[in-house]
Amino acid sequence: MKIHGAIDAEGRCKHWHSLLDVVANKCATCGEYFACALCHAELTDHEFGPMLVDAPAALCGSCGLEMDYRLYSAVTACPQCAHMFNPGCSAHAGIYFQVTA
Repeated sequence: MKIHGAIDAEGRCKHWHSLLDVVANKCATCGEYFACALCHAELTDHEFGPMLVDAPAALCGSCGLEMDYRLYSAVTACPQCAHMFNPGCSAHAGIYFQVTA
């Protein structure tokens, strides 16, 4: 699956590129996966639309597993390939998913 804005094979981008930054997020508006919201802003003409929490919306760039928010937010690593995820990404959940505080 294509990850827009990615600069490597695991979905890292120029904005976030630690070894743990391998999760791409789907925009509800265009239905495409992006390495981050900043990449989305640079590559599209619309705001990033947050996805429903029960829709496939997070993609492991390492193995391609699609996850909904409930699964993604409950794990620290990919359930399929065990690649660790960046714990700091949880601070941006409201950008990518329709979550309430």
